[in-house]
Amino acid sequence: MSNTSTKGIWKVISASSMGTMIEWYDFYIFGSLAVVISTKFFPSDNPTAAFLSTLATFAAGFVVRPFGALFFGRLGDIIGRKYTFMATLLLMGGSTFLIGCIPSYETIGFLAPLLVLILRLLQGLALGGEYGGAATYVAEHAPKGQRGYWTSWIQTTATVGLFISLMVILATKTVLSAENFDNWGWRVPFWVSIVMVGVSYLIRKNMDESPEFAKAKKEGTTSASPLKESFGNRYNLKFVLLALFGATMGQGVVWYTGQFYAMSFMKTVMNIDSSQVDTLLGIALLLGTPFFIVFGWLSDKVGRKYIMMGGMLLAILLYRPIYKAMYTTTDTALKTEITEKTKTTVELTDAKDSVYTTHKEFTDGTVSIEKKTVFATKKEAQVSTSVMINSSDEWNLIFLVFIQVIFVTMVYGPIAAFLVEMFPVKIRYTSMSLPYHVGNGIFGGLLPAISTYFVTHSKAAGKQDFYLDGLWYPIVIASICFVIGMIYIDNKNKNSHL
Repeated sequence: MSNTSTKGIWKVISASSMGTMIEWYDFYIFGSLAVVISTKFFPSDNPTAAFLSTLATFAAGFVVRPFGALFFGRLGDIIGRKYTFMATLLLMGGSTFLIGCIPSYETIGFLAPLLVLILRLLQGLALGGEYGGAATYVAEHAPKGQRGYWTSWIQTTATVGLFISLMVILATKTVLSAENFDNWGWRVPFWVSIVMVGVSYLIRKNMDESPEFAKAKKEGTTSASPLKESFGNRYNLKFVLLALFGATMGQGVVWYTGQFYAMSFMKTVMNIDSSQVDTLLGIALLLGTPFFIVFGWLSDKVGRKYIMMGGMLLAILLYRPIYKAMYTTTDTALKTEITEKTKTTVELTDAKDSVYTTHKEFTDGTVSIEKKTVFATKKEAQVSTSVMINSSDEWNLIFLVFIQVIFVTMVYGPIAAFLVEMFPVKIRYTSMSLPYHVGNGIFGGLLPAISTYFVTHSKAAGKQDFYLDGLWYPIVIASICFVIGMIYIDNKNKNSHL
């Protein structure tokens, strides 16, 4: 067991965090580019169906994460933490790079979405093995009584990975013209990954095995059958289920609502310009990320339970008011149009389709561009809207997203230490990985697709507050988790005896 000295732990943190951050970057670059990808790898005649198909493919990577947790968790408990999460890093990096190389739907037809799905599944398997390894590795190096603080650095990697993915996309869009980005530039963020993975691999290659696992292996107390001991043992299975339904399930939906659903909501429901959304989300993430460390550190002092449950409760109570405020901020129906500046232009495409572009300006500085395509061969027209918001509205949205990121940091900052402390060394990697990835991969990962479906369905039904219906999924899941967690989770930290 590591002593109170922190000598060498920053090397452990940096090596683990960098690799994990890159894996999150790889995983989320797909979600960040979902709107663009939907036009490249899926049929373009139904944009809504194509976008939902992209979200479903995105979600597929989450659904297989528990299987990656079982496969790589077992390896990590048998051969060690170090070599297992080196393998996950290479698998993730290779899959991401290859997604950027797949020809479009127009070129190879249905083979394009099939290849994307296969590589997305490999990404999910890799991530399923990565997080548990990194969290366990850091926790087993952490000084006594400080696991919450040190593992919270790993917790920042998911948000930092998302932030960097947004920044790489913005940089690529800035360097390239809109036409070049749409044609091939969107592939660049996928290609960039391979360089970062190579650097991280070299760093991880020189790391030592965790002291707790090395001690267990030397003493011959490692598990020969981690899966059987983790899930075949009723006593341990009880803690696996409690970790899932009393913590990670709610944590997962809060995480994805506060970051991914917020991004999807602003782009597809509020119709804000994609680059503007990436910028304001990036600022909110940058401001909120230090609070992972704050709440991780605080959990060492007051316990993990009430911080995590408090984050869930705040999310349950405040999501609907927050999203209502977000929607009304940019609702052009509530703004005053400068009618003399409204212009409509018409273009005729090579396919004889008519494209009507209407440019509107409003007194508060908001600009709306609506494109309506009337097809020569179809009765139904296709309408898309892009809204450029003013600076005041932008900062208002940054604040509203920042509040959601605070909820994320409360539930997510202490979770790694909480999970590590529930299970003994010999089956820790396996036991903690499964509930984490079921909670985040399935309950959390399905959120963008399910919530977008709810909103689309409600809008089609003509509901006035259709935009709030997507929130029922995270609110209900977090509520169930909050009740179970409050009743059954013990607030005492277990640093001393695991």
